[in-house]
Amino acid sequence: MDYAADADVIAHSSWTRFLADRPNGRLVLMTTKGAMPLWDHQFRADDIILMGRESAGVPDEVHDAADSRLLIPMPGGGRSLNIAMAAGITIAEASRQLR
Repeated sequence: MDYAADADVIAHSSWTRFLADRPNGRLVLMTTKGAMPLWDHQFRADDIILMGRESAGVPDEVHDAADSRLLIPMPGGGRSLNIAMAAGITIAEASRQLR
């Protein structure tokens, strides 16, 4: 897209490197193994939202490091949403709360 240049993207070579360079803020992991529905979480402006791969999620070490593990409830028994949809819902809810 033509607005990709407006994004502040930082690529880390590894999880260890991310942790070494990590800015302040809580790690908020979106996961089907989440302990709390997305809607019940109180987002903060410095939260770092993590999304795993659609096929495998995140490694245990990433899951264990998260301060919060959230899920998007799936009425009717659906397993999960694709990553783009889940990211959009999560960012929309965080933005709504933080206005």
